[in-house]
Amino acid sequence: MHLFKWLIIRVRMKSIRSVYKIGNGPSSSHTVGPYNAANVFKKRHPEADHFEVTLFGSLAFTGAGHGTEKAIKTVIENCDVHFDKDRIGLPHPNTMLFKAFKDGKLIDEKTILSIGGGSIVIEGEESSDEKEIYPQKNLTEIIEECKKKNISLIDFIYQNEEADLKEYLYEIWNAMKAAVERGIKTEGVLPGGLNISRKAKTLFEKRCYNEDPDTTLNRKIAAYAYAVSEENASENIVVTAPTCGAAGVIPSIFYYMEKDRGFPEEEIIDALAVAGIIGNVIRTNASISGAECGCQAEIGSACSMGAAGLAHLYGLSLDEIEYAAEVAMEHNLGLTCDPVNGLVQIPCIERNAVAAMRSISSVTLSRLLYQTRKISFDEVIATMYKTGRDMSEKYRETSHGGLAEIYRNKD
Repeated sequence: MHLFKWLIIRVRMKSIRSVYKIGNGPSSSHTVGPYNAANVFKKRHPEADHFEVTLFGSLAFTGAGHGTEKAIKTVIENCDVHFDKDRIGLPHPNTMLFKAFKDGKLIDEKTILSIGGGSIVIEGEESSDEKEIYPQKNLTEIIEECKKKNISLIDFIYQNEEADLKEYLYEIWNAMKAAVERGIKTEGVLPGGLNISRKAKTLFEKRCYNEDPDTTLNRKIAAYAYAVSEENASENIVVTAPTCGAAGVIPSIFYYMEKDRGFPEEEIIDALAVAGIIGNVIRTNASISGAECGCQAEIGSACSMGAAGLAHLYGLSLDEIEYAAEVAMEHNLGLTCDPVNGLVQIPCIERNAVAAMRSISSVTLSRLLYQTRKISFDEVIATMYKTGRDMSEKYRETSHGGLAEIYRNKD
């Protein structure tokens, strides 16, 4: 299946549920996606007595550091996992070939793509686990519909989604808060061999000398982002938002708003929904996969989602919400995915904290300048996707370039 055929699958937006998934870190594309793929393929072949999985592209280059083999073997114990780093012309940078055997004979094989955020696409099949919800194809059409009906963005979301979306978002929010609260209490060294000490607890507890309110805000936001990102790096439970690699951005913003600023939980849930629709637009029209479009697709998307959700929380208008999301993404354009040693640690953890603070700054700019904007959110998303496709494969989650290359050569 060629890439253009895969893109046809994503014409219409699915539920916000597709953006938020609970699972083990450290990478939604490299652990949650392969885990889900293994589940699907194994259930199809209960008669099989042996399986083989071959990983290609980014999965082959960074799957060892990301724990891809472990994720697959958690589901299929009688499975050989191979890393093919030579195959080119792949339908997607995160491509897997699953094979099932019975008495030594091949009984089935399927190519499965891990397309970001834990979602998968099986070659030749349409996704059956994620319903198409929205007839609109981008944010411009969504805002036009809201203005036509004189409704808010949150009303639009709840009118289109299934009735139990709020219940699902409460589950998501509880998982996010749990990750923050575990992370800010935990000390020690992260797994993987880089010998990086956890920093969230220090950030949370250690005040700067003569700390002013702005410094307190940034310190706490950073602490919460580090907390979730360090939980992710430790392969613990986090929420894709929209990916595991960017899982610290949104929880850190909304945890601060609830715990430190006193916003009611019901309003946080609505903000999560608004953030989710932004992630949904990006996922449909571009990508949330670092292996496909670099870190701009992960951290950039999370930053944009966080800005939109925060803008809604502050009661900003439709145009202000769009501008906040646009500013946040625009200034992540070109961001590479270059994880050192294939681990979701350097520069990933720090980037979550910086992106969370950038989300807040984007909302401030939107409040003051939204009437002067020249570029739409959808134009920036189209730019992000084109930039990602033009980006060298070295900078798309293969650990061949950038910080990963420099660090390796230093040793």
